[in-house]
Amino acid sequence: MADDLLYVNVELPLQAYTIEIGTAILDQLGAVVAKLDGVRHAIIITDKNVQSLHADTVTNSLQHAGIRIDMLVVEPGEASKSIDVAGQLWNDMLAIGADRTSMVVAVGGGVVGDLAGFVAASYARGIRLVQVPTTLLAQVDSSVGGKVGINLPAAKNMVGAFWQPEYVICDTETLCSLPDREFSAGLAEVVKYGVILDEAFFAELEENADAIWSRDGAVLRRVVSRCCELKAEVVGQDERETSGLRVVLNYGHTFCHAIESLTGYDRFLHGEAVSIGMLCASRLAASMGRIDDAMTERQRQLLARFLLPVEMPPLDPEQMIEAMLHDKKVEHGQLRFVLPDRMGHVELVEGVDLELVRQCCQ
Repeated sequence: MADDLLYVNVELPLQAYTIEIGTAILDQLGAVVAKLDGVRHAIIITDKNVQSLHADTVTNSLQHAGIRIDMLVVEPGEASKSIDVAGQLWNDMLAIGADRTSMVVAVGGGVVGDLAGFVAASYARGIRLVQVPTTLLAQVDSSVGGKVGINLPAAKNMVGAFWQPEYVICDTETLCSLPDREFSAGLAEVVKYGVILDEAFFAELEENADAIWSRDGAVLRRVVSRCCELKAEVVGQDERETSGLRVVLNYGHTFCHAIESLTGYDRFLHGEAVSIGMLCASRLAASMGRIDDAMTERQRQLLARFLLPVEMPPLDPEQMIEAMLHDKKVEHGQLRFVLPDRMGHVELVEGVDLELVRQCCQ
């Protein structure tokens, strides 16, 4: 489907790279990687669920291009984003003779991309990386922009780095193998882009919700491409979150990460927690007079159409606030929130009344 390929360029001061979006294109990865300067050895990092579904296709493509392959397989799930698993991968890579000329190819969802990216960033002080995201959430969010990392028991993504890939390939055909719940979770991040950056895109999602849910290939290519464009624009202006612009991508995530932490990372998928977190943040904005209740309701209806959770679980508000204080946006012990002031625009807000936050945690 060469005519249906879409490309998004991520322009960065020290390294630019391309995101390729298409359908049934995983078998073309070897030809792409072979054109990257000097790649002779690739370490595919994947999980047990993705190995037979997609990683074997990537392996065959790379081998056909004359690249030596080693594959390292981790357990699926958020628990693999840990110090122990990262340490095991470092040791495995040492055992197979990986060096600074080797390349990591991350094949899987957000967990694999974050974990493999962190291993690539830290092994031998940094080796090359290609991202092959196979879930919607990873295609539209976690594989783009260079954020990689692992979790601590009390804080998600607290250990990590900025490590840009040399190429990203998004094959929308991989989304057809996702369980409905995984696909739904990815749609939370898609909705987020409309809320924070593009009102017209949000309206497009509302109009095409049924086609998106049915996983129409052409519609999915457009959705993935637009999300990547929006994120690339932000990352290109604030690669390492120094100017404050990139923080807008964390809409809903202060609540989200607290929910995930307090539920042991095993009750909600990340996108499900994002869905709840966005609505909490929107209600907080409404309670501060920044938006009206209609904007929150518009988000709630679209998220519900995508079968995402829209109600706060029964968690202690005081424990929520305590967990939020581990958020990376905290400065000098003060919570800061990304909040909308209209559809398509958000800001980082300081000095929020904690009583309003407590109310939004119920």
